[in-house]
Amino acid sequence: MNTKGYVHKYGDNVDTDVIIPARYLNTSDAKELASHCMEDIDKDFAAKVKVGDIIVGGANFGCGSSREHAPLAIKTSGVSCVIAKTFARIFFRNSINIGLAILECPEASEKIENGDEVSIDFDTGVITNHTKNETYKAEPFPDFVKNIIKSDGLLNSIKNR
Repeated sequence: MNTKGYVHKYGDNVDTDVIIPARYLNTSDAKELASHCMEDIDKDFAAKVKVGDIIVGGANFGCGSSREHAPLAIKTSGVSCVIAKTFARIFFRNSINIGLAILECPEASEKIENGDEVSIDFDTGVITNHTKNETYKAEPFPDFVKNIIKSDGLLNSIKNR
């Protein structure tokens, strides 16, 4: 399982209200949510993100409320993975549940810059920054998590057994 894309980089403590502002939570339409993803810190994000792109954050990414709307908005926008120094616990679990790949890697979080081209090998946990010709090592996904992500979420992985 691999992905490759360009990076959209954000700092520490990116909370779920920034990922998808509460004013848009009157819909459960994933495409509508994606159209407003990150707009309070990056008003052009929805227009510039491409399928396969990667978000890199700092510490405590996804803090705040426990809403699943936040990882769903990110995933539906086309983002293939979020890399951060650390994740808020509930955001981490919600991301896996809806099939959004996430990796904790402090070194990658610090060294990768906005616009860098990055690839990820989820089987080994190797993150390659093609722009800087550097590699970083995250903990690879266990097989059951890879299955959830490949199945596009926990519920689909149960159905596909």
